Amino acid sequence: MPSDSKTGPGRTNLESSKSHNTRAETIFRSLATAAGATIVAAIALIALFLLIRAVPSIGANEANFFTSTEFNTSDANHLRFGIRDLFMVTVLSSIFALVIAVPIGVGIALFLTQYAPKVLARPFAILVDLLAAVPSIVFGLWGYLALAGEIEPFQEWLNRNLGWFFLFSDGNVSIGGGGTIFTAGLVLAVMILPIITSVSREVFHLTPRAHIEAAQALGATKWEVVRMTVLPYGRSGVIAGSMLGLGRALGETIAVLVVLRTSAQAGHWSLFDGGYTFASKIASAASEFSQALPTGAYIAAGFVLFVLTFVVNALARIAAGGKVNG
Repeated sequence: MPSDSKTGPGRTNLESSKSHNTRAETIFRSLATAAGATIVAAIALIALFLLIRAVPSIGANEANFFTSTEFNTSDANHLRFGIRDLFMVTVLSSIFALVIAVPIGVGIALFLTQYAPKVLARPFAILVDLLAAVPSIVFGLWGYLALAGEIEPFQEWLNRNLGWFFLFSDGNVSIGGGGTIFTAGLVLAVMILPIITSVSREVFHLTPRAHIEAAQALGATKWEVVRMTVLPYGRSGVIAGSMLGLGRALGETIAVLVVLRTSAQAGHWSLFDGGYTFASKIASAASEFSQALPTGAYIAAGFVLFVLTFVVNALARIAAGGKVNG
């Protein structure tokens, strides 16, 4: 008699294969979940550590943590520190860098993907990516020794002609030497350019060929093809790359510490101010971290930078997701 296909050897092998695949799927899902949970746990533990170390110092602070321009931790019994100027310099230098780097980065990415011949595009892309391998200290030395002096006349010209606008007002601070937020922003722009260019280039490469050919079939020029197909398709990638660059700029330490003139204090959101960013302020005092309360003051500043970076990346993720879904 013919064997029953529902109870024969074939059925047994099929059930065994399904069982094996189910176990493999369960193991893989568990490993993937554990990997994702590890990152979340690490971020949560970092935030918890910073918060625990910062709270006692904030409690002992004799100045307003959010509005004070002081940052004096020399006397552990009389701490007076605030983050207003640190926040101002950090945000202003980073946004200025982003304003400069994004158009240039997107332009380079469009050139490499839409205009440049392949024989030129590959080595040029490698050259741009190599900027990401340059150490921060090298950028800092370049900005301090070469760039600052060269752009000082341009800063003075901006101050003479556009000094009525708060971004270009000197606020009775000398522009001499060029170690201003303006200079630091230019250095940061060069540092974040490879990130923005690389992400934008990869996204533009993924533009469906059918969309481009459809636009060309309708008689669109090269610029119209870029404007109607490439840029809309890659918008979320440009936003993501820009926010990655902004996160790098917010947390950059050594280059800013070398370039930015710390003797001139911030005060009125001018690009010609000096001062410290969150990261450079912490780095400048790292050798003095011997007492709990003074150290906690810098950890409190670090916690604010941590939150600021987290919020920026979260907003970028929402914006990029919204563009994709739209």
